[in-house]
Amino acid sequence: MQIKLPYGTSFLEAEIPAERLEGILTPESFQTDKTGSALLEDALVNPIGSQRLRDLAAKANKVVVVTSDHTRPVPSKQTMPHVLREIREGNPGAEITILIATGLHRAPTPEEFISKFGSDIVQQETFVVHNADDPETLVRLSDLPSGAPLWVNRLAFEADLLIAEGFIEPHFFAGYSGGRKSILPGISGRETILVNHSAVFIDHPKTQSGTLEGNIFHRDMEDAAKQVNLQFILNVTLDEHKNIIGAFAGHPQKAFAEGVKFVEKLTKLTSKRAEIVLTSNGGYPLDQNLYQAVKSIRTAEYAAKKGGVIITAASCIDGIGGGTFHQMLTAPGGAQKILEDIRSTEPTATDLDQWQVQILVRILLDYRVIIVTEGVKPEVLHSMGLESAVSLAEALRKAYDYMGPEAKVIVIPNGAGVFIESKD
Repeated sequence: MQIKLPYGTSFLEAEIPAERLEGILTPESFQTDKTGSALLEDALVNPIGSQRLRDLAAKANKVVVVTSDHTRPVPSKQTMPHVLREIREGNPGAEITILIATGLHRAPTPEEFISKFGSDIVQQETFVVHNADDPETLVRLSDLPSGAPLWVNRLAFEADLLIAEGFIEPHFFAGYSGGRKSILPGISGRETILVNHSAVFIDHPKTQSGTLEGNIFHRDMEDAAKQVNLQFILNVTLDEHKNIIGAFAGHPQKAFAEGVKFVEKLTKLTSKRAEIVLTSNGGYPLDQNLYQAVKSIRTAEYAAKKGGVIITAASCIDGIGGGTFHQMLTAPGGAQKILEDIRSTEPTATDLDQWQVQILVRILLDYRVIIVTEGVKPEVLHSMGLESAVSLAEALRKAYDYMGPEAKVIVIPNGAGVFIESKD
């Protein structure tokens, strides 16, 4: 069987003998005869649980539109023109600011701005990049349900109308991306993000893909969105080629809930477990660094037998993705010691990237993990407890050697875009 995995802006290919292949796990196909533009227009004309955006904008002098940064595949070249047009049809004189929700990520480069929004919007509109470490740009609101202090972008809080655009897909600890996640972590302060991503949150049994009820991340995120008065969202859903197949606009909770229902039908998969799981992070932009690749590794864990091999392909054109991530994973003592140290860390002392390390080292205690990449050197991967391969074929040869001639393989082409319930 010839299989293809997204990798950067292209694909990697490999052959798997039919007798070894246990299954290929892909989202349910969804066909629509509407273009992405038509879906966006329909969503904005018929918002869920809300007035039209143009009506909300009619009396709003200062309008802030929160949008994702370069690490997320939100198709802002398509979505943002619709949002801006709707605002200006309601209020031609509105002062509009586009706020980039970086969370704790680096700021986008000029090239990434143009790639994401197009040169016209970049030249014509006012952009502000959120800085989680600048106290002058933050405001302190009430504590979140978990007790975490809420620091949030002052520009957003002081807006007459706060809007967010984003996309909805399974998220490995927030349940789903989109909606309230634009606010926390998107435009929150460092202290808020770190407490919200602390070890006790990551270890919580409801902290997993596809789960919102009882999910303490979701609860805090939703509360943050309410406190900052997020009034309207436009969230999209994407197919494997990053094409828009659904659009949900309107009330932040109601529109998000409808989008989640749509996504769940397509991305909730059931599978047996296999000795080897082969996956990817869905290609660019989510595979641009090793840090983000933990998402597909976590998905693969749901389909892998204990003691098995997880292989993920990620181009890592931006390298590891965080100095702290690398530093923590190379600490003395190995995975067990790293995990113990993280779990003993107080929420207020949570370190940058700790949550991703916590998830990865927990997996490394039960599985071998092979990274197929050109962006991180083999010796660097090995120092972090990971194995390396330059091709899918090489990774599979290693996995076969480890697991024996009877080992079965499950393929999850986009591990960042689905969630799995195991039959075992």
